[in-house]
Amino acid sequence: MVHTQNDQLTFDVLHSLRVKGLANNEVLSALSGVSVEDLPAALDPLVEQGLVVRREGRMPGSMLTPAGKTEHLRLLAQDPATTGAAAALQAFYDRFLPINSDFKKVCQRWQMRSEDTPNDHTDPGYDAEVVDQLAQTGEQLRAPLQELAEVLPRFGRYLPRLAAALDRVRAGDNASFARPMYDSYHDIWMELHEDLILSTGRTRGAADEG
Repeated sequence: MVHTQNDQLTFDVLHSLRVKGLANNEVLSALSGVSVEDLPAALDPLVEQGLVVRREGRMPGSMLTPAGKTEHLRLLAQDPATTGAAAALQAFYDRFLPINSDFKKVCQRWQMRSEDTPNDHTDPGYDAEVVDQLAQTGEQLRAPLQELAEVLPRFGRYLPRLAAALDRVRAGDNASFARPMYDSYHDIWMELHEDLILSTGRTRGAADEG
């Protein structure tokens, strides 16, 4: 089967929406590698085919329809870049799980100072310590993720986004640590994890929640 540029564009957009669920244009652009300016030309045909639906209102964005999810699975199974990276994906998955466990502990510390004491972010020293731990955890991920990106380039898109989110946290934007639907560090990490699960053909299990 000949893999055309249009096939790749369709896959990139559908895969990004499958990873994210509901994505505004900025996040969809970052995930898919399609510029914000070029997104309408990429999305409109998919909306017309019933694969994507647009939401407006307080949380605007694009998301897959049931038909879109089915088409994504078909394209994912045939994507030569993904199938050709099976060994690299498995190697990264094995390295990712313990780092992901550390990441969850750091997020827990950001939210709770103890089992029954929420972190109200009034102690700059405590927050700075947790942000340092976040940076250290991200540094553990960087080299393995770079290695995977050399084989499967779409995973390289997560690296600058994680770095930018960390910079925002360090600059005082606490929401950039873990606020949902904010392109926060936690959001981007979860997208990476979901991409990894989809790309390896797994279903989320106990090891992923570790």
